Amino acid sequence: MFEQSRGTAVIAASDLARARSFYEGTLGLTPEEVQDEAEAVIYRLGGVPLMVYRTTFAGTAKNTVFGLETKDLEADMAALRDKGVKFLEYDFPGLKTVDGVAELSGERSSWFEDSEGNILGLFERA
Repeated sequence: MFEQSRGTAVIAASDLARARSFYEGTLGLTPEEVQDEAEAVIYRLGGVPLMVYRTTFAGTAKNTVFGLETKDLEADMAALRDKGVKFLEYDFPGLKTVDGVAELSGERSSWFEDSEGNILGLFERA
Protein backbone atom coordinates (compact mmCIF):
# COMPACT_ATOMS: atom_id res chain seq x y z
CA MET A 1 0.00 0.00 0.00
CA PHE A 2 2.75 2.49 0.91
CA GLU A 3 5.74 0.96 -0.90
CA GLN A 4 6.20 4.08 -3.05
CA SER A 5 5.53 6.59 -0.25
CA ARG A 6 8.20 8.71 1.35
CA GLY A 7 8.52 8.41 5.11
CA THR A 8 9.53 11.10 7.56
CA ALA A 9 10.91 10.63 11.05
CA VAL A 10 9.26 12.93 13.59
CA ILE A 11 10.92 13.95 16.85
CA ALA A 12 9.33 16.03 19.59
CA ALA A 13 10.95 19.07 21.19
CA SER A 14 9.70 21.06 24.15
CA ASP A 15 12.13 23.89 23.31
CA LEU A 16 12.63 24.18 19.57
CA ALA A 17 15.52 26.65 19.83
CA ARG A 18 17.38 24.29 22.20
CA ALA A 19 16.63 21.33 19.92
CA ARG A 20 17.90 23.25 16.90
CA SER A 21 21.10 24.00 18.78
CA PHE A 22 21.56 20.27 19.41
CA TYR A 23 20.69 19.03 15.92
CA GLU A 24 22.63 21.78 14.16
CA GLY A 25 25.49 22.36 16.61
CA THR A 26 26.05 18.88 18.03
CA LEU A 27 25.00 16.66 15.12
CA GLY A 28 26.06 19.17 12.44
CA LEU A 29 22.79 19.10 10.49
CA THR A 30 21.59 21.90 8.23
CA PRO A 31 17.88 22.74 8.10
CA GLU A 32 16.23 21.91 4.79
CA GLU A 33 13.08 23.75 5.75
CA VAL A 34 11.84 25.86 8.65
CA GLN A 35 8.09 25.83 9.19
CA ASP A 36 7.45 28.77 11.51
CA GLU A 37 3.68 28.29 11.54
CA ALA A 38 4.07 24.63 12.59
CA GLU A 39 7.01 25.40 14.87
CA ALA A 40 9.04 22.74 13.08
CA VAL A 41 12.37 22.27 11.36
CA ILE A 42 13.13 19.59 8.78
CA TYR A 43 16.61 18.12 8.41
CA ARG A 44 17.91 15.19 6.40
CA LEU A 45 19.72 12.57 8.45
CA GLY A 46 20.99 9.41 6.84
CA GLY A 47 18.92 10.21 3.76
CA VAL A 48 15.71 10.35 5.79
CA PRO A 49 13.73 13.55 6.32
CA LEU A 50 13.73 14.32 10.04
CA MET A 51 11.15 16.76 11.37
CA VAL A 52 11.76 18.23 14.81
CA TYR A 53 8.66 20.01 16.10
CA ARG A 54 7.57 21.76 19.28
CA THR A 55 5.23 19.90 21.62
CA THR A 56 4.78 19.39 25.35
CA PHE A 57 5.22 15.62 24.90
CA ALA A 58 8.94 15.76 24.10
CA GLY A 59 11.15 13.20 25.78
CA THR A 60 8.30 11.03 27.04
CA ALA A 61 9.11 8.01 24.85
CA LYS A 62 11.50 5.63 26.61
CA ASN A 63 12.45 3.85 23.40
CA THR A 64 14.75 4.67 20.50
CA VAL A 65 13.00 7.26 18.36
CA PHE A 66 15.62 7.35 15.60
CA GLY A 67 18.51 5.07 14.69
CA LEU A 68 21.44 5.93 12.48
CA GLU A 69 23.83 3.46 10.91
CA THR A 70 27.51 4.34 11.10
CA LYS A 71 30.58 2.82 9.51
CA ASP A 72 32.78 3.70 12.52
CA LEU A 73 30.90 3.56 15.82
CA GLU A 74 33.96 4.31 17.96
CA ALA A 75 34.95 7.41 15.98
CA ASP A 76 31.42 8.78 15.90
CA MET A 77 30.96 8.17 19.61
CA ALA A 78 34.26 9.93 20.33
CA ALA A 79 33.23 12.92 18.21
CA LEU A 80 29.87 13.15 19.98
CA ARG A 81 31.51 12.78 23.40
CA ASP A 82 33.81 15.69 22.47
CA LYS A 83 30.62 17.72 21.99
CA GLY A 84 29.29 16.76 25.43
CA VAL A 85 27.05 13.83 24.49
CA LYS A 86 26.75 11.15 27.18
CA PHE A 87 25.96 7.63 26.07
CA LEU A 88 23.36 5.61 27.94
CA GLU A 89 24.23 2.47 29.85
CA TYR A 90 21.84 -0.48 29.97
CA ASP A 91 21.96 -3.72 31.93
CA PHE A 92 18.93 -5.95 31.61
CA PRO A 93 18.24 -9.38 30.12
CA GLY A 94 19.29 -9.41 26.48
CA LEU A 95 21.03 -6.03 26.54
CA LYS A 96 24.13 -4.87 28.40
CA THR A 97 26.32 -1.95 27.41
CA VAL A 98 29.99 -1.50 28.26
CA ASP A 99 31.25 2.07 27.90
CA GLY A 100 28.01 2.83 26.07
CA VAL A 101 28.27 -0.01 23.54
CA ALA A 102 26.14 -3.14 23.28
CA GLU A 103 27.49 -6.10 21.32
CA LEU A 104 24.44 -7.58 19.61
CA SER A 105 24.03 -10.32 17.05
CA GLY A 106 25.45 -8.83 13.87
CA GLU A 107 25.90 -5.28 15.16
CA ARG A 108 27.31 -2.97 17.80
CA SER A 109 24.94 -0.32 19.13
CA SER A 110 24.89 2.72 21.38
CA TRP A 111 22.24 5.18 22.53
CA PHE A 112 22.16 8.78 23.69
CA GLU A 113 19.59 11.45 24.42
CA ASP A 114 19.08 14.62 22.44
CA SER A 115 18.53 17.96 24.19
CA GLU A 116 14.84 17.11 24.63
CA GLY A 117 15.24 13.69 26.26
CA ASN A 118 14.54 11.68 23.10
CA ILE A 119 16.64 8.54 22.70
CA LEU A 120 18.70 8.31 19.50
CA GLY A 121 20.72 5.26 18.50
CA LEU A 122 23.86 4.57 16.55
CA PHE A 123 24.61 1.15 15.15
CA GLU A 124 27.42 -0.45 13.20
CA ARG A 125 26.88 -3.70 11.36
CA ALA A 126 29.46 -6.40 12.01
